[in-house]
Amino acid sequence: MSTSADRTSRSKTWRPETRLVHSGTLRSSFGETSEALFLTQGYVYEDSATAEARFKGDEPGFLYSRFSNPTVTMFEGRMAAFEGAEAARATASGMAAVTTSLLGQLKAGDHVVAAKALFGSCRWVVEELLPRFGIASSLVDGLDLAQWKQAVRPNTRTFFLESPTNPTLEIIDIAAVAEIAHAAGATLVVDNVFATPLWQSPLGLGADCVVYSATKHIDGQGRCLGGIILASEDFIQRHVHMFLRQTGPSMSPFNAWVLLKGLETLHLRVRRQTDTAAAVSVALVDHPKLKRLIYPGRPDHPQAETARKQMRGGSTLLALEIDGDKAATFRFLNALHLVSITNNLGDAKSLITHPATTTHQRLTPEQRAELGITDGLVRFSAGLEHPDDVTEDLLEALEEV
Repeated sequence: MSTSADRTSRSKTWRPETRLVHSGTLRSSFGETSEALFLTQGYVYEDSATAEARFKGDEPGFLYSRFSNPTVTMFEGRMAAFEGAEAARATASGMAAVTTSLLGQLKAGDHVVAAKALFGSCRWVVEELLPRFGIASSLVDGLDLAQWKQAVRPNTRTFFLESPTNPTLEIIDIAAVAEIAHAAGATLVVDNVFATPLWQSPLGLGADCVVYSATKHIDGQGRCLGGIILASEDFIQRHVHMFLRQTGPSMSPFNAWVLLKGLETLHLRVRRQTDTAAAVSVALVDHPKLKRLIYPGRPDHPQAETARKQMRGGSTLLALEIDGDKAATFRFLNALHLVSITNNLGDAKSLITHPATTTHQRLTPEQRAELGITDGLVRFSAGLEHPDDVTEDLLEALEEV
């Protein structure tokens, strides 16, 4: 019979698909096949000395489910193994992961540099929330490396970006930005949701921290919220662990269990969704009612060379710009029967979003124009339906433009 030590040793050579099924598994004395769901708030100790030792950190064990729970620990361990990270901490949502990854390492008087092309809530954290705590921020064109360099100040502590970007799918050179950040004595945090851990590994490109909304592809079936932060053990211990422990943006054990089940099929789902997105891009690229189509897996993508350098696949998402105004775009959206209008992405169902009126509606018209978010832009997220059915639905809806 193989020992736990044997299993841990062998797991280091497992391929990604195998890690998504087995890594991080903890079994109780019952020897269950599926991961156990520990719906408990707290834990009891054999004696007072054991309680003291655990709280001091002298003895391993669980203390309180706000910051330590066996089911959540399994999810963290599996994600860390898949991402190639030393450590991970799960959060209640993707935005909790983003906020924690930034606030956990910053204090009043510090400065953050972030790309302008961010999810609306992420941009709000950078522009509105951080300054309330005396943390200055600068926004730059993420594609322009000179702007990253010029934005650095003596008190710059971290850089923040997402790539591909939401919603225009720009590809930022992560390795180049990481080099600039490190030369300035700053860290780099990367939101990797659009690429997924299957197609891009920011830590291997020089990033110090990676964040995900696990709500998206990791669950990928519209069931629950979740987020996760991945980094070195040192980064997690210095910047993340105590922030989570004391402030409590915790992932529930039930959500962690759902996400563990999601990880088992992540590689199958993302590959199928990526293939569908690519097929849609081929079918629609020359459509007369589109001004442009943006897909990272295409050779005509503006940053195709960077995409080839740092991504192992395209994306499950693409952006379409309707050749028309808001009313024409709404006619297209409202004519869809299979593809659902929503603000979510990375689901088993194909979804479509109008960023100008939803995810990025807080921005001024001038700010949206600067980012290429017109009234005609829509973001499409491929699901698991037959690619031909999805393509036919989009083509039929375009007839209404």
